[in-house]
Amino acid sequence: MEPQGARIFAQPLADWERDGLKASLARAGLPADDVDDPDLLFWRFESDDVPAGFAGIEIFGQDALLRSLVTLPPVRRRGIGTAMVAKMETEARARGARAIYLVADDNAPFFARLGYAPCGRDGVPPAIAASAQFVRLCSASASATAMTKQVCAPHGRAGRIGSG
Repeated sequence: MEPQGARIFAQPLADWERDGLKASLARAGLPADDVDDPDLLFWRFESDDVPAGFAGIEIFGQDALLRSLVTLPPVRRRGIGTAMVAKMETEARARGARAIYLVADDNAPFFARLGYAPCGRDGVPPAIAASAQFVRLCSASASATAMTKQVCAPHGRAGRIGSG
């Protein structure tokens, strides 16, 4: 396993790259039907010039929904997912989010190690609870868990992600 803090490069996903994201999400069993929505924010990640994965966020005022996080199989178990989540937290903070929510299933222990805590579906802000991604994942699995993490920076503003 690579040491924590794997170096990754994050680049906002271009419209023409969304097919790659859709394919990766489909292989991982995650929803991909709204990926073409131009209002959704997605990034692609690379590690040592090797494609590493994708992730997205939806911003709802001071809350964000972390979604579509997928690490590609050849680079799993190297700290890439942890680094990707950290980059998305930075981006959410830069866009004014104070808390990030997500829907976890069998990956809940991974997110718990990163400081996310179960909040229950009733603890999710109404705008996020009504989002297509949240509704789809929560209705698809009775075992889906809503999780949250406070991400507000105590000092100064965090910059947007671009390069690792």
